[in-house]
Amino acid sequence: MTKRLLPENIDFDGAYPRLSRRLRLGVVGGGRISATQATAARLTDRWEVVAGVLSSDPQRAAERGADWFLPADRCYASFEDMAKAESERPDGVDAVMITTPNHAHFAAAKVFLEAGIDVLCDKPLTNKVSEALELITFTEQTGQVFAVGYAMSCFPMIRQAREIVAEGGIGKINQIHVEFLQDWMTPEDVSDAPHVKWRLDPKISGPTSCVGDIGTHAAHLASFVSGLDMTDLRAEFHVCGAPKPLEDTAFMFTRYEGEVPGTLMATRLAPGNRGGLRLRVYGSEGGVEWDLENAEQLKLNRYGEPDRVISRGHGHGVSAATERLVRAARGFPEGIIEAWANLYMEFAMAVAARKDGVIPPVGWVGFPRVADGAAGVQFIDASVRSNASGDWVKIDLRNRRLTF
Repeated sequence: MTKRLLPENIDFDGAYPRLSRRLRLGVVGGGRISATQATAARLTDRWEVVAGVLSSDPQRAAERGADWFLPADRCYASFEDMAKAESERPDGVDAVMITTPNHAHFAAAKVFLEAGIDVLCDKPLTNKVSEALELITFTEQTGQVFAVGYAMSCFPMIRQAREIVAEGGIGKINQIHVEFLQDWMTPEDVSDAPHVKWRLDPKISGPTSCVGDIGTHAAHLASFVSGLDMTDLRAEFHVCGAPKPLEDTAFMFTRYEGEVPGTLMATRLAPGNRGGLRLRVYGSEGGVEWDLENAEQLKLNRYGEPDRVISRGHGHGVSAATERLVRAARGFPEGIIEAWANLYMEFAMAVAARKDGVIPPVGWVGFPRVADGAAGVQFIDASVRSNASGDWVKIDLRNRRLTF
């Protein structure tokens, strides 16, 4: 009989419990983001990396695997080989993280789901809406856990903002503004860098570059905090720097459920902005504002009252659910690695619950799911069509959300 991973009696209102063993994680994709995510997964003390496809070249895969201290027989050159071999091992991976370039997400995710292995996939989920919807259907049919790498939604202050808005803390929402401004594409020769070339290749990156990469983070964050689906948009794509085959900048007017208006901007050519993700949600009684470059603070405004700044850390007015995602006391900063770790922590709890046959209460974990990933693909598709036509475009809302 398989030993339970979760305790017999779980305090769903308290801190996330320890497991009876670390979960086994596989890595698919050997780029920079894979190292970041592996570091974050290890930080949770719920995962150990045991296998991987770190290159499609067998020799390179073995060399990279050795760098990761992976056993030689668990360094694979294809995700098909890895899915088959790991699913047949008694100590096979419990889940995989997919951090390949965009064009391989769908095929890799499908292969591991079919092998009965849970998945955490980077965004954008796929390059085609039809593929994203297929992954939703398959996940719902199998009951497997499928997380998507919108790690920005896993900052504690973003969870606190979501709670405040959901509880009516700013009244009825009347506008939403979000932007993601970066500056790393400012140099004229940036397109020559190896890690940039695939991001500008439509065959790999899909029909967008900036929108599919950072624009989807902005769109997801706006809906995640507001609780409102984006329903319509009007988009303009621009190449503001050196000539490129795909956009480096996008400006959008947006609308959400209930005809709530908003704006969305994304660019990689804003000198002085490195992590310039900023969200503002305003309502009939107040507003919340958050800035990635000052991620430990959430500004809460109640009209006619003194402004409040809520700080990440134990105590200081954050909710019990937010406390679960806090590791250090106030005054000791946390950042993007910890946000990724929060995603992997919640993913671990969901994987363990599925394996134990436990149905946790709604809200126990809040990580982005496959439906949120599909929403990002639908957002990208609508923005491409709007840019081409110059018109407002409705966003397909099919299968938009799964219940947390």
